[in-house]
Amino acid sequence: MLIKGMTEQEIRVLQEYRRVGTESLTIAAITAIKHPAGGGESPALSLVEKGFLTTDAARENFALTPKAKEFLSYDPKPEFEEGGASEEAAAVVAE
Repeated sequence: MLIKGMTEQEIRVLQEYRRVGTESLTIAAITAIKHPAGGGESPALSLVEKGFLTTDAARENFALTPKAKEFLSYDPKPEFEEGGASEEAAAVVAE
């Protein structure tokens, strides 16, 4: 499911910031991200256009904007994961 009109590659770039726990990544780190389809620097550049990242004049370093931080603050969980955990907890209590 695509979120806020972003591509899978753009979402993956933002998730990399969360994974490494930083607010800034170099273009080398961004292009090293493994994408199922496509990748490179184009997702980062399109995130700059959409206001999720900022970059320096040389386009070597990319930093999160407040908009991207808000996006990354959400941690949605599928309903079946929450239900499964509750069922397991209830089974343990019942024993």
